[in-house]
Amino acid sequence: MRRHPTGNYVVEGRVKDLINRGGEKISAEEVENLLLAHPAVQNVACVPVPDEVLGERMCACVQLRAGVTAPTLDDLVAFLRREEIASFKLPERLEFFDELPLSALGKVSKKALISQLVAV
Repeated sequence: MRRHPTGNYVVEGRVKDLINRGGEKISAEEVENLLLAHPAVQNVACVPVPDEVLGERMCACVQLRAGVTAPTLDDLVAFLRREEIASFKLPERLEFFDELPLSALGKVSKKALISQLVAV
C-alpha cells in the first residue's frame, strides 16, 4: 500500500496472479487451493517461470508438513488429476522450501520466489 500524491491510498501487490502458459491463462490461486488439500502440503505458492516456447510454465513451490515424505511432481500431478483439473493447469516444476519467503505484510512473496527460481 502506498499513498498517492492526492492523499488517497493505493493498494499494490499481485497485479497478476495468472500464469500465461502458451496463451492459456491459469489461476495460480485455483491450483494452490487444490494442492493445499494434499496431506503433505503445509503451504504452497504457484508461480510462473519463463519458458522460451510457451512464455511461462508453472512451478509449485511447496512447504511440507513436518515429518512427511516429500511427494514427487508426478504424485502431485496425480493428486490434481483426481480433482479433475484441466491438463494445461498442471504444474510442470516442483520446488521444496523449508519456509516460503514472506512480504512485509506477511503474505507469500511470489516476486521473491520467482527471483530465486530464475537464479537457479
